[in-house]
Amino acid sequence: MATISQSSRRLRADANAEIVPTPRAQSVIELIGNTPLLEITRLTEGLLRPGVRIFAKLEGFNPGGSVKDRPARKMIEIGLARGELRPGKVILDSTSGNTGIALAMVGAALGYPVELVMAANVSRERKKVIEAFGAKPIYSDPLEGSDGAIRLCRKLIEADPGRYFKPDQYNNEANPLAHFETTGPEIWRQTGGAVTHFVAGIGTSGTVMGAGRFLKSRNPGVKVIAVEPDDPMHGLEGLKHMASSIVPGIYREAELDDKIPVSTEDAYEMVYALGQFEGLLVGQSSGAAMVAALKIARSLREGAVVTVFCDFGDKYLSTNLWIGWQEWRREHLQRLIRKWNVSASATT
Repeated sequence: MATISQSSRRLRADANAEIVPTPRAQSVIELIGNTPLLEITRLTEGLLRPGVRIFAKLEGFNPGGSVKDRPARKMIEIGLARGELRPGKVILDSTSGNTGIALAMVGAALGYPVELVMAANVSRERKKVIEAFGAKPIYSDPLEGSDGAIRLCRKLIEADPGRYFKPDQYNNEANPLAHFETTGPEIWRQTGGAVTHFVAGIGTSGTVMGAGRFLKSRNPGVKVIAVEPDDPMHGLEGLKHMASSIVPGIYREAELDDKIPVSTEDAYEMVYALGQFEGLLVGQSSGAAMVAALKIARSLREGAVVTVFCDFGDKYLSTNLWIGWQEWRREHLQRLIRKWNVSASATT
């Protein structure tokens, strides 16, 4: 077990570059992006070949708390530049939560009212954060999930089209463009161009499409892998089971090298494991991304697998994600360790 002093020595040894003070920001919007990249080490110890590493982009460090800050900023910037968003307009979109929070934050920073359509069963924490930014929540049928929110949002705009500016995260090319311009370059820079596999969950698909395109533009050999729930009736808030969902207009499956299905149970267990082994409290989509990243990494002889942890887990503490936590801690931690160790031994 590494001590804090040992970890500090490693950090000092790696920190050869000059530390540049962070410039002052005049708006919270300027703080979006440039999130840290963390190597996952304790959870993977003994499971990977020596030349294989897994890194996670910690998007919870964005000011709105998620990866969705990036496309929210870009969609609003382009809307303003085109004159589609102007004084008197209301920002309206459908969301599973994080994009709504990001739009509420950006709208508050720019002085625009925001209304957000979301399934009534999104986490209590997300609802409260959205309201704290001054946005108006509009709730759709919880049984219809994010697709129900999409349909209700369309009805609202059809009823009064002149009132709203709809960023339309599922169909707006500014969404993947945000990741092409920021997330992808950051990953390339932070890995020194060594990334070989990029793994990201599919919600709107903006992250995997945009960052994947940039990484392939720098190295066509980079593999881009999407992660989705393995079942239509899943519990992975923020992710889409594409075969049973309204497919986002920005999604281009032909650009993917692979798509990995992950079960709700495995994703939840990975969330618990990341907390126990890495000291990272993340959401369920991040758990799913880590399950897929580990699966890819264990198949490699060498390589650098980069995945995206879309947000931290503080917005999910009241959800079903944590119902089984105590039972898992008591009964399944050692079983999970044994399962991974046996699987790892069988591949070496």
